[in-house]
Amino acid sequence: MLTHNKDFSMRKIRVGIIGQGRSGSYIHRHLFESQEPLKTRFELVAVADHIPERCEGESGVTPSPELKKYGDYKEMLKDQSIDLIVNSTRSMDHIPVSIEAMEAGHNVVCEKPLARHVADVDKVAEAAKRTGKFFAVFQQSRFRPLFRKCLEVMNSGILGRIVMVKIAYNLFGRRWDWQTIQDMCAGELLNTGPHPLDQAIQFYGDADPEKIVCTMDRANTFGDAEDHIKLLLMGKGHPTIDFEVSRCCMFPGNTYEIYGTNGGLKAGGAEVTWKYFLPSEAPVQQLVREPLEGPGRIPCYCCEQLHFYEEKWTAPDYALGFDAWGTAYYEQVYDALVNGKPMEVTLDQIRRQIMIIEECHRQNPFPKMK
Repeated sequence: MLTHNKDFSMRKIRVGIIGQGRSGSYIHRHLFESQEPLKTRFELVAVADHIPERCEGESGVTPSPELKKYGDYKEMLKDQSIDLIVNSTRSMDHIPVSIEAMEAGHNVVCEKPLARHVADVDKVAEAAKRTGKFFAVFQQSRFRPLFRKCLEVMNSGILGRIVMVKIAYNLFGRRWDWQTIQDMCAGELLNTGPHPLDQAIQFYGDADPEKIVCTMDRANTFGDAEDHIKLLLMGKGHPTIDFEVSRCCMFPGNTYEIYGTNGGLKAGGAEVTWKYFLPSEAPVQQLVREPLEGPGRIPCYCCEQLHFYEEKWTAPDYALGFDAWGTAYYEQVYDALVNGKPMEVTLDQIRRQIMIIEECHRQNPFPKMK
């Protein structure tokens, strides 16, 4: 991690974005050009894309007249006045371009997925250590208020011991672009998967899963990579994580469910609801080895009256979109660069994420297109 840099405390952090495709333009550039908390801390000074028209930016947004536009990102990397490079290239270029940028003297934020293989994560970690440059992976969904509230309730202990957490990121849609091709580091697990998988790792706890079970399918894709994933993460002393990402769910949603010994939680959209009982208020029960009997020795089932409490939380409107999550992420990047504060999303967590993804692919080998 980069140590405190006094120069940044006196001026804005100068940013260059490599790649003006969907994420480079509609997410990163949009954030720096539209979000006031970022506009006071960062200055977008350069963009690069091999398609010149893309460097013009969003319709209706007038770029700074001083914004430099490059057709070759290698020329951008020569500019030592740039403090932070955002690597928004194609997925299979994330590792080599990130390493190249750090070796050229720049701090780097890289789009997800970082890599397809753990060995590549280790390469970029080594480059960051060797060059002394800041490196982080853009996981803005870590800052989704709905997820953070679920984690807060779970960690409060009110639900008891957590037995299982279910996460679903589902929709229905066919896809035929480059992000359906294995050789381009694509597929739904690498494209959409890093968002819920990053969250799943937080629910599971700070340890590698002892057991990973995954099944994948190609349902609505025109490429050779998966677009339907069912994944279980298991380990002693940890909740079972039931993880699902699919493009063939006709009743879509991004939802969370938590099963605990004292209660449970369900969340989706903007609302979190949790329901629980207090063990201190519950009737005292003891194990009975003989068949249960009611009055007149009539057989009966276990039955008791528990008082359940129910609470709800609704996310504020401003926090429902990607802008709020991305802004929160980049505010942490600013604190890391200016004040030396640690990032919440760590490279060790990213390594664990890619380890799980790599194991899922190992368990589900699909033939590649010729």
